[in-house]
Amino acid sequence: MNGKIYLIPVTLGGDDFLKVIPEKVISLTKSLRFFIVEDLRGARRFLRLIDKEFPIDNTVFFELNEHTGETDIAHYLEPILKGFDIGVMSEAGLPGIADPGARIVALAHQKKITVTPLSGPSSIILALISSGLNGQNFTFNGYLPIKPAERAAKIRDLENKAGEGFAQIFMETPYRNQKLFETIIATCHNDTKLCIASDVTLPSESIRTMSISEWKRDLPLLNDRLVVFVMQ
Repeated sequence: MNGKIYLIPVTLGGDDFLKVIPEKVISLTKSLRFFIVEDLRGARRFLRLIDKEFPIDNTVFFELNEHTGETDIAHYLEPILKGFDIGVMSEAGLPGIADPGARIVALAHQKKITVTPLSGPSSIILALISSGLNGQNFTFNGYLPIKPAERAAKIRDLENKAGEGFAQIFMETPYRNQKLFETIIATCHNDTKLCIASDVTLPSESIRTMSISEWKRDLPLLNDRLVVFVMQ
């Protein structure tokens, strides 16, 4: 009998894993000895966080990131065909959302392998549900362009879609958050709503939704923070 793929949630930061991940999920994760991970060092650190005695040296890790070629991942599912279960872990949050883990999940479906998602934190979903914006119709846009002109054009496009009633979710790497925010307030209309969800689930968590005109009067410092933006 084939094994299964389990989609393993990881904390969004911090050490209080029991606050955001159910005990049954932790127990199952500790039982696995095969993992497909976005970041090898981060995966090992998380496993040692949930179990100080976790047998890292007796565990097999396959690394899957944006540099991994299709031919490289072809053998990642071989343990499943031998009856072993495999856990898929993102660097943070849930695998498959803004994460290369979706590629191995797609391959698993092609091979008729059972895929089982496990409950845990997603900064994207948590930001949306706490924003007060449209949770019925929304789009996750991932990372926006880096070049200023392209970024501003994309923001105008997202604002137009938000004006049609679709909440627009996007994010940026921490050290570019401030530049992105500055582009947003320079580009968008004053009555457009913007939620800034920072450090979700962490002690420094801050989630606020205000109009662009209100944000202009209360400029936050966002660099080096984990931020999800929701616009409508």
